Amino acid sequence: MKKIKNIFIEGPINPTFVAESITKHTVKTTIGGHSIFLGQIREDAIDDKKVQAIDFTTYEEMALEKAHEIREEIITKYGLTCAHIYHSLGKIKVGEICLFVFTSAPHRKEAINACDEMVDRIKKEIPLWGKEILEDESHSWKENK
Repeated sequence: MKKIKNIFIEGPINPTFVAESITKHTVKTTIGGHSIFLGQIREDAIDDKKVQAIDFTTYEEMALEKAHEIREEIITKYGLTCAHIYHSLGKIKVGEICLFVFTSAPHRKEAINACDEMVDRIKKEIPLWGKEILEDESHSWKENK
């Protein structure tokens, strides 16, 4: 029976959580390299209005299943020691972290390549929607790239 991890965090991802996650891995002595991607809300402009926040929603059951599949495939492909995905739900303000991907392997190249591919696949394959909240409280739907 596969255990599906909950990748979702309500609200922004706290930098302290990132640091604690790194610290927990110091006991895993087969790891030679980590790669970390942190996605931060950027202050884009849409029709001359600044983005203030992105409100993330998901189809949770499907998203968790897909995240599990991506994670397992990438762990196997790159021979990772471990891999973690965390994504925010709810309203995340400009400058706050909304995505944290953390891969660990015996060697750096595998960790780096795995992290890069995982971020690409998360953006393409997980059913997540971001509503960009503009400075005048209007909104537009974000396209993942």
